[in-house]
Amino acid sequence: MRGFLAAHGVGLQLGQPVAAIEDGAVSLADGTALPCDAAILCTHAAAPEWLGDSGLMLDEAGFVRVGETLQSLSHGFVFAAGDAAAFVPRRLAKSGVFAVRQGPILAENLRRAATDRPLKPYRAQRRTLALITSGERHALASYGNLALGGDWVWRLKDWIDRRWMRKYQELPKMAEPATVDGREHATAMRCGGCGAKVASPVLRRVLARLAQGQNAEVVLGLEAADDAAVLAPPAGKLMVQTVDHFRAFVDDPYLFGRITVNHCLGDIYAMGAVPRTALAMVSLPYAPEAKLEADLGALLQGAVEALAEAGAVLIGGHTGEGAELAFGLSVNGEAEPGGLLRKSGMQPGDALLLSKPLGTGAIFAADMRGEATGGWVASALRQMQVSNREAARCLAQHGATAATDITGFGLLGHLIEMLNASGVRAELDVAGLPALPGALELIGLGIVSSLQPANEVFAEVLDSGPLADTGRWRLLFDPQTAGGLLASVPADRADACLRAMQDAGYENATVVGRALAADATQPQVTLLR
Repeated sequence: MRGFLAAHGVGLQLGQPVAAIEDGAVSLADGTALPCDAAILCTHAAAPEWLGDSGLMLDEAGFVRVGETLQSLSHGFVFAAGDAAAFVPRRLAKSGVFAVRQGPILAENLRRAATDRPLKPYRAQRRTLALITSGERHALASYGNLALGGDWVWRLKDWIDRRWMRKYQELPKMAEPATVDGREHATAMRCGGCGAKVASPVLRRVLARLAQGQNAEVVLGLEAADDAAVLAPPAGKLMVQTVDHFRAFVDDPYLFGRITVNHCLGDIYAMGAVPRTALAMVSLPYAPEAKLEADLGALLQGAVEALAEAGAVLIGGHTGEGAELAFGLSVNGEAEPGGLLRKSGMQPGDALLLSKPLGTGAIFAADMRGEATGGWVASALRQMQVSNREAARCLAQHGATAATDITGFGLLGHLIEMLNASGVRAELDVAGLPALPGALELIGLGIVSSLQPANEVFAEVLDSGPLADTGRWRLLFDPQTAGGLLASVPADRADACLRAMQDAGYENATVVGRALAADATQPQVTLLR
């Protein structure tokens, strides 16, 4: 290298750090000034600053110390490779050669770590070939203590570089679909966009088997196979619309369909409206056609049956592929102009009634961990299939002033929405909150929904005192799926309304508190002890 630079009139000044770069010169630490038109600074590899705050074990230069499996020596779940890593078995130069060869080992070990399999060691090569172009189709090479230069080295480097780049330009063909009994079973690629729709023949066969009810307001529905459904709402009625959608939490598509309908209709009932029509939104994981058809058929059958029980019909929707089963509905309902229930109607002195017990969030969080008993899950599933239809009817008959359905934000989150809209505050009887079997035990063990911590920010409005962090206190924040209705009812009609609800099958219906006049000196929600 020195000989090549000297032959091309390039001088070397070693051992003196740069003190300053000025206009027209570079000043060295010994006072030497080197005239220059432009200064180009070539620095060594440096670790990113954020690694210093990561808590990982680093070397003196700030790189992550890793062992043979490329795992951090201090945090085994962290992997590092390439320039970010300081390979402990022996010091490696910051060279792309090492980074490239670590890549496949890193990818394999990430897969193995995710599946609890033994990790593979990375074996670093002892010597590496370094090639650098010097211009004019000439290059220099070094390999261990050997250094060479010439036009042939440039040709070698050019061949290596082009072969490397072809890997990114001439991509291998994707794997052909595997087949079972002549049918496509799995593919290496699934399209997005409208290419991810469920195939038309599957959809037609499923819809043909659905027993659809009749609704005089539906001008065009599923039977028409048109681009959109067409409705003719009755004159003088208000149209109420809502939408909800979530991923499956049970393995039974039929059961999931029924529960999702009950959940989605909750908003309609809370508004004092009657559901009339629904559009379905279905996401299904890719599967062989027969399995896809069976799952879609079971899901929609459960949904159609639950809609029929509510007096509503399915009029259309959309199906597509996704990572997992998910389902939702866009629901249309009708209400009399004078019969609409709002969150904003709560009056001081009103009693607060809750139609269903709480705890679905904790129970299904535990179920996913395998820590919920079969009895607890079965009880929760039964409650989730109970429609809010009759509860809404009881509330309407007993002069309810406001209502909402309890879903993802938990009892307290949805109560706060009502209090803010109505300009009142409330007191809650925490000890009297109805809970599903097993819910309090699981919450006491710290097993809660992934949404629970976000819901607990609502605690800022509470006068909690010694109740804070108790099981029933945390039940206030448990997110509900297909939860009950929370409503305010005039105090003199609350007992009759409660008895009517219990007679209608809501055996856990409870008066959980009362509305109070707004008072800036008091917390928005007071918990009774």
